[in-house]
Amino acid sequence: MRISSKMKKALNDQVAMESAASNSYLAMASWCQITGYHGAAKYFFAQSSEERDHMLKIVQYLNDIGANAVIPAVKAPVASYKSLEGVIKTALKNEQSVTKAIHKIVELSHKEKDHCSYAFLEWFVNEQVQEESKFEDILQKFDLLGRDKLAVNEIDKFLASTAGADESAAA
Repeated sequence: MRISSKMKKALNDQVAMESAASNSYLAMASWCQITGYHGAAKYFFAQSSEERDHMLKIVQYLNDIGANAVIPAVKAPVASYKSLEGVIKTALKNEQSVTKAIHKIVELSHKEKDHCSYAFLEWFVNEQVQEESKFEDILQKFDLLGRDKLAVNEIDKFLASTAGADESAAA
């Protein structure tokens, strides 16, 4: 199957974006672990793995259609944060950027009548709804529980309890 050079570039750019997201979540996990947020560290290690899986899904698609995936170099992500809430806000912004990028590729697939790429991308569209929603829900917990040490500790515990749940729900 042949795809346009524009589609190939867009999908390879998405490979880079998913790789950067994986590295960003890895850095967040590391910061959380060092800072004492062990539940959040567990959660973000799982998020990092999930983003890597998303990257691999696109790499495999490109290779399957003979379009040759390009494995990107990724610049170092931010490695320090002021608060757990700040980490979650950054994660939500990252997911919103990924959503915009996926939507642009979907629009390109419509424009080019690339039905195979469109069908492939549908999974990512649905995944992004879940990704944004879960970070919005976590941020809502700060509003509901507060931002004092006890509240943040409860949110950290919540993140620990959901770290594996997201992966099994997506499978």
